[in-house]
Amino acid sequence: MPLIVLKFGGTSVGSCDKIIKVAKLVKQYYDQKNKVIVVSSAMGGATDDLIKKSKKISNTFEKSEQDVLVSTGEQITCSLLAGALIDLGLKSRSWLSWQLPILTEGSHTSSRIKKINIKEVLSFIKKGGIPVITGFQGVSIDRRVTTIGRGGSDASAIAIAKFFGADRCVIYTDVDGVYTTDPKVNSKAKQIDKISYEEMLEMASLGAKVMQPSSIQDAMLNNIKIDIRSTFSKNLGTKITDEINVISKKAITGISYTKDIAKITVIGVKDKPGVASEMFKPLKEINLDMIVQSSSADKGETDITFTIKREDIKKAINLLKKNKKISYEKIIQNDKVSKVSVVGVGMITQPGVAQKFFNALAKEKINIMVISTSEIKISVLIDRQHTNKAVKVLHKEFDLE
Repeated sequence: MPLIVLKFGGTSVGSCDKIIKVAKLVKQYYDQKNKVIVVSSAMGGATDDLIKKSKKISNTFEKSEQDVLVSTGEQITCSLLAGALIDLGLKSRSWLSWQLPILTEGSHTSSRIKKINIKEVLSFIKKGGIPVITGFQGVSIDRRVTTIGRGGSDASAIAIAKFFGADRCVIYTDVDGVYTTDPKVNSKAKQIDKISYEEMLEMASLGAKVMQPSSIQDAMLNNIKIDIRSTFSKNLGTKITDEINVISKKAITGISYTKDIAKITVIGVKDKPGVASEMFKPLKEINLDMIVQSSSADKGETDITFTIKREDIKKAINLLKKNKKISYEKIIQNDKVSKVSVVGVGMITQPGVAQKFFNALAKEKINIMVISTSEIKISVLIDRQHTNKAVKVLHKEFDLE
């Protein structure tokens, strides 16, 4: 019998009526002679409500206690879902992360799953049971509850699929699958039937919000087949699989964007070996991207530009100003930018993609500030006010409509 991990997001279990519907969906898989493990998020909005409560106590609420607090959201949902399955005549029970346990490492609010004890749950499955496991959380080596960060239930589901050797992991959400771009920006966006791990990883890293990049990377490294489906329709959704299984006549698979970004340029840095290393060392806890260096040979100086999340801009500038190991003229910041990217494995074999990309934006008089490329993606930094226009133009240019 195939073993399938079914993960349900917050919108899928957002009310008792929806939880009952999810239980009936789980029963369909079970009735089709599958062994099933269910992973659930908290009800939609529950985690945010709990965080708001913590802020009423303190703006610097202790992170270890925040993990204990927000983990209760999944506990409630999993209990209700297990109860709904029992009501349908199925054998089920909920498992909290510490009961398996799901062992994690790293800091509170952003831990990583290291190991899962599968013995007790496997025994329950062999007896015909359907375990319902809390997503998003684990337990540290010193037996403290930990969480995996926002979107962590995806990571939980992928890790559970890996440690239990599941044949498939189905991520249920409120959209029909992965789209060629954000349907909210472009109504002509189309659902993608099949996408490679590499493409999905790039799109998620560049702004697509269907799954967390770390979850996709873990699935890719462990060759875990993923389906993205909607809880609210019978659409077959999107399959995420090996690049070798994705055959596309098009160079580009999808367009991603993110507006939650800022650009910092350090002007007139004294150009010497190791200067970039010295500059970025204090910024190691900030996620840097799109790093560009331009040198002036006659002055012996260089300008270094990089992008970061907009919320980190003040922290980054303060760290740069405190860094006495680098010398520079000034720091320029711009938090009114966005990053727009095209992604596709077809770029590897089809020439002319870059020229087509830049020409499409030039026709619309959209200025490019920074360019970043890889084998299967091109990203540019532009003025944020042009984001939607750029997405629509590129979507049409690469025949995705």
